[in-house]
Amino acid sequence: MIWIKRVLLIGNLVSHVFAAAPATANGKYSHCDGVNSLSPKCRPVEAAHHREVYYVGGRYEVNASTGLLSLIDQMYVEKLTPNHSRRQPYPLVFFHGGGYSGTAWLQTPDGRQGMASYFLQRGYQVYLIDQTGTGRSTQNNQAIYPTIGVITANATLRRFTRMQDYDDYPQASLHTQWPGTGRPGDAAFEAMVALGAPATTNNDAVEISMRNAGCQLLSIIGKSFLISHSIGALHPILLSDQCPDLIQGNLNLEPTTIPFESVLGTFDSPNRGRTPALKWGLANTPLTYLPVAAKAEDLKTVRVGEDTPANRSCLLQVDPPRTLPNINRVPYVALTGEASQHAGYDHCIIDYLRQAGGNPEWIQLADIGIKGNGHFGFVEKNSADIARVAERWFRKHS
Repeated sequence: MIWIKRVLLIGNLVSHVFAAAPATANGKYSHCDGVNSLSPKCRPVEAAHHREVYYVGGRYEVNASTGLLSLIDQMYVEKLTPNHSRRQPYPLVFFHGGGYSGTAWLQTPDGRQGMASYFLQRGYQVYLIDQTGTGRSTQNNQAIYPTIGVITANATLRRFTRMQDYDDYPQASLHTQWPGTGRPGDAAFEAMVALGAPATTNNDAVEISMRNAGCQLLSIIGKSFLISHSIGALHPILLSDQCPDLIQGNLNLEPTTIPFESVLGTFDSPNRGRTPALKWGLANTPLTYLPVAAKAEDLKTVRVGEDTPANRSCLLQVDPPRTLPNINRVPYVALTGEASQHAGYDHCIIDYLRQAGGNPEWIQLADIGIKGNGHFGFVEKNSADIARVAERWFRKHS
């Protein structure tokens, strides 16, 4: 394996993008919303930290037509070190969702402190990655890593910021936490749409390279907590299967690892219908099962539960089920928002892990008084409440 280090900047670095301005007499901020906060007059909101940038993993490949070497499968990693002496025992490694990059963990779209800074202020070493094939981990070989744009303003409206305006699933009407109007022209909406990044369509290549680069990263930094969002929750599953001894726990915000299928539907009909996916149950590439599954077809499934827009049916294994011995060694928790599509199907992930011999936790945020959140709760108005839930879980498992 090849490890490339590129240190871009080391020092007391505070970011100004989307920062808030000094308060006016009435307590509100002015002239520093959205991109306007680039102005030197706007104060930074991010925690002071040292920043270093690395590329981990990768392999050389010879171009068949030119004979030249290219490096592929490398993973971009930002190392953010708190600017004070207090340190927590385990680092945090953040995995972004599909169609985004590690920047999603920085400032919120409306200019408040993001999850990365929340934990930096509390003494955690933070690592932000861009999954292979996306963002700053895009690859030279487009034949292996073809990319498509997946985030549109239309999809952002319907799935993330204004779900309550559509009749895609009953829980959408409970959405109250998006900052701003959630519509085009609003600074927070424009910032959210701008966060989107092309993603690769080669899921197998991503999984193989993320297994290798992810475990190499953990072998360097030591045992860590992994925190993920949406389809980013796939990577902690893969790493738990390949290098479980290097993981202290997996915290997953709205994990899109529904066993054997996707229920996202189409743009015109989100949350309607389903398509085959994740042929190894929780991944596209082989996982360790006992008794051994030599091929994906060895995993026999049965549909469980009535399928409604509010509560989707699930594919589980037929009895007796195979277990997931490596994955089950790592503590796992899923956090689900009250108004998200995931409120209707995150139970499928929990049920699958339990059936496979695990002891996963499921925190439905509304049950602990955190209400009104959609799929991107960690950037919504009550994001600090969600961060505190995560912090308590990390402390419990430290």
